Amino acid sequence: MDKFRTVLDLHLKHHSTLGYGLVTLLTAGGERVFSTAVFQCPCSAAWNLPYGLVFLLVPALALFLLGYVLNARTWRLLTGCCARGARSGGCGAGRRGVLVFAQLSATAAVAPLTWVSVALLGGAFYECAASGSAPLARRLCQGRDPTCEARLPQAPCSPAQASDAQDLLKELKAQSQVLGWILIAVVIIFLLIFTSVSRCLSPVSFLQLKFWKIYLEQEQQILKSQATEHAIELAKENIKCFFECTHPKQYNTPSVKDWQQISSLYTFNPKDQYYSMLHKYVNRKEKSHSIRSNEGDVVIPILGFVDTPGINTAAEL
Repeated sequence: MDKFRTVLDLHLKHHSTLGYGLVTLLTAGGERVFSTAVFQCPCSAAWNLPYGLVFLLVPALALFLLGYVLNARTWRLLTGCCARGARSGGCGAGRRGVLVFAQLSATAAVAPLTWVSVALLGGAFYECAASGSAPLARRLCQGRDPTCEARLPQAPCSPAQASDAQDLLKELKAQSQVLGWILIAVVIIFLLIFTSVSRCLSPVSFLQLKFWKIYLEQEQQILKSQATEHAIELAKENIKCFFECTHPKQYNTPSVKDWQQISSLYTFNPKDQYYSMLHKYVNRKEKSHSIRSNEGDVVIPILGFVDTPGINTAAEL
């Protein structure tokens, strides 16, 4: 039992890191399966380039779009955005909307960049695509046999037939792997710079960030528990009144506007210290006062985790 609690605590503390690690492993494993079991280079001058690029880039694009779909923050931003009567700034218009979109894009890019990096390190997709590129063929075949350019598209399918074909494949694989390592290095450097800058510009301290995350976990657990309890009581009352042909007693349930306000994206205001939109909502000065956008509210990149928790995860929507 103690070991189970230790594992559970580890998951709660590092769920984001574990999630990114799992996505990376699944993406790398999927690429290996595709390159060995599905991918078959056509070895045609007309088809090698598009075929190789499709396997290299289309799955990456699909993973990128899937990253948006599985991010709860995307649906916080879009849900109700186009409804009649929605405010013009309700969808995060302006600079705040651009910043939130950039953060969503950076998060969604983890899986596709992993796919492209692993694919380039493997070399199969690049070898096929590059062998069908006329400009690259001319450069590779300089000083070689005059028929080199014509035979290059066949190289991925006949690596053991001639030493020239083997040399060309080795050069193409070397190019692919170098590009793969360059991409990995660029991503790591970018992540290091972005993390360092966002931490440096953080308006709160390291320990307060830790407390903030603990508060959000507890708030979401209690919110889900209270929402479930309230929904059960309301459902029981309605069903009871249906069968008994009576009128239900009045239940105090948040209005549509109330739900909209606590579901909007979090903005930080240095004048007031609120740990979530729900915290901000219950401390509003007037009941009719909107908490969506106040003077001095800003979107802080390092506080993007505030919008991630929810009663339902994106996978359950």
